[in-house]
Amino acid sequence: MNAITYEMLESFSKEFHAQEKNEVAMRAVMKSGLSAAAENMQEQIDNPMTFSIEIETGKITNQKSSGRCWLFAALNCMRFQIMKNLNLETFELSQNYQMFWDKMEKANYFLESILETADEDVSSRLVSHLLSSPEGDGGQWDMYCAIADKYGCVPKSAMPETFQSSNTGMMVKLVTLKLREDAMLLRAALREGKDVQAMKTEMLGEIYRILVTCLGEPPRRFTFEYRDKDKNFGRDEHISPKEFFDKYVGLALKDYVSIINAPTADKPYYHTFTVDFLGNVAGGRAVKYLNLPADDLRALAIKQLSDGEPVWFGCDVGQMLMRDYGLMGMHTFRYDQLLGVNFGMDKADRLNYGESVMTHAMVFLGVNLVDGKPNRWKVENSWGDKSGQDGYYIMTDEWFGQYNYQVVVNRKYLTPEQQEMLTQEPIHLKPWDPMGSLA
Repeated sequence: MNAITYEMLESFSKEFHAQEKNEVAMRAVMKSGLSAAAENMQEQIDNPMTFSIEIETGKITNQKSSGRCWLFAALNCMRFQIMKNLNLETFELSQNYQMFWDKMEKANYFLESILETADEDVSSRLVSHLLSSPEGDGGQWDMYCAIADKYGCVPKSAMPETFQSSNTGMMVKLVTLKLREDAMLLRAALREGKDVQAMKTEMLGEIYRILVTCLGEPPRRFTFEYRDKDKNFGRDEHISPKEFFDKYVGLALKDYVSIINAPTADKPYYHTFTVDFLGNVAGGRAVKYLNLPADDLRALAIKQLSDGEPVWFGCDVGQMLMRDYGLMGMHTFRYDQLLGVNFGMDKADRLNYGESVMTHAMVFLGVNLVDGKPNRWKVENSWGDKSGQDGYYIMTDEWFGQYNYQVVVNRKYLTPEQQEMLTQEPIHLKPWDPMGSLA
């Protein structure tokens, strides 16, 4: 292994000081930081908050100190249907209710996975992966569907936010602690021939106790009251969460499919994929993706937006994000010019080498078309109305191509050939595959 020499360092220093622009950059960065010194206002000027296709929706939601973006984005799509069906000005569904059942089901899914992998050494990559995050906040579209299919949904008023639903860190830490201990006990019990399913039921009872203490107990039935834009009052008494979803949301979730863009050699286009040990509801809807070129994701999203329906999507939000202005663009910060360094990875390279994965889910509410081609997209985020432009963001189409990984659309917008592709048996990806990341 060759070491850095003093001669190398001396040549590096001379090279740095030989160009005056390096010293100018150094002073700017030392005073203001990299992002402030590299910010490119022209990207703002080129991307105003105007769109040729745009959907109106309710007040911006706020996930606060939690990783529930995937649930917020999904429920923002669901509430849109309720607002449209009932002629409401705004509306919000209970993210706390969905999270409660997600965490309960994830606990069971984790413990079942531990039992399934009991023959593996605890230090194996698979078991280590399972133990790394038994009960995180993140999730996927199909995981939302699994929860909604089983438990429905409720208005926010029926199960409002609590301190821990908005600040999930300590709750997740303690549930994770308990589940790792339970994993240890179950693996030992299997070796001793004990009734592990009875043990697991007791363990789930403890998880239920923790969740109810932190989040409250989910309602089994409730009264739904509302007043529409015309001041008409409505009441629906003693309705269950499943009945509420079927009656007021009314979407057939089985018709909504996940389309991804993962341009790596191990994931050929026009094939379906699933990720082993990725899910929440045991026996529920499995994660399934159809991998298509980025232009197909664009076309499908535009079709659904043109019909007046929002689009759930997953992306790597932190890349080149101008948070105050609410802009995701490939040129928002010119770090390359500031530092005199080329950053040359493409989308496939970034996936292969761990530079980018899907980290956040949001909702497309609009798109700006020029000669039929998109140049920017309107995004509804769930970080409250103090971020971005009153909670809304702009995504340049160039950024869409590089950092957007998934859109969820009604299968009716797919071509007949694409619909046929969905019938394929999915190729199984390893649990640690980049496309197994959770929003």
